[in-house]
Amino acid sequence: MQDTSSPKMDKFEIHLDEMIVKLQECQQQKGLKSCSDCEYYLACELRTEYIKSVYNSMSKGDTGGFEF
Repeated sequence: MQDTSSPKMDKFEIHLDEMIVKLQECQQQKGLKSCSDCEYYLACELRTEYIKSVYNSMSKGDTGGFEF
């Protein structure tokens, strides 16, 4: 019988989880609760990489629009 309680994560979901941890660590180091409070908000490479990982997690690496 197959265990369906914890589905296997693909590489995009794993990368997203890694980026979430990195982003939270950065926020903690700077004493912030949100990236939007950071002076580097718009120019932050870590945040940009996080946004890309969210997109890739949702699209599974395919390009194009989303169907919500």
